Amino acid sequence: MKVSILLAALLLVLVPASAPARGAPGPASPAGGWSWPLSPRPPVLRGFDPPDRPWLSGHRGVDLRAAYDGAPVTSPAPGRVSFAGFVVDRPVITVDHGNGLRSSFEPVESALQPGDEVGEGSVLGHALPGHCGGTPCVHWGVRRGDEYLNPLAFVMDVRPSILLPPANPGSGLGGSG
Repeated sequence: MKVSILLAALLLVLVPASAPARGAPGPASPAGGWSWPLSPRPPVLRGFDPPDRPWLSGHRGVDLRAAYDGAPVTSPAPGRVSFAGFVVDRPVITVDHGNGLRSSFEPVESALQPGDEVGEGSVLGHALPGHCGGTPCVHWGVRRGDEYLNPLAFVMDVRPSILLPPANPGSGLGGSG
């Protein structure tokens, strides 16, 4: 009994309930209920790697492998298009999902306009070549206000796994006994 209470207290200190990467809060719950923006479920070519300071370099989203150039890119959650245009030299579309959450996709060619409503799974546009060299891919970013979040946290559980010691170490049910 004392061991389990101590273990629970230790876990509260070492693993806070919200333990997102580099202080960026994720969705309210793991796997926040959004859908993948590409189908079939895409491999991640480059993961989320936010900078320690806003002005430093990093990767503020994830690069997802598209099945082919021109693959449809869909809205991961309902919302309203807040931007559709070019940033530097790439076509970008951004969806405002409410509660300060916005997701952006590039390079994506789209006929949608700011103000257009989209449902979860609605086609936003089509992936264009060039972002990942010769590999078809889409960069997906998510922000809450001005803070970048890991988009994968909205479609899967990205919390680290924690292996707990057995409740009764001498029982032969796991552990080093």
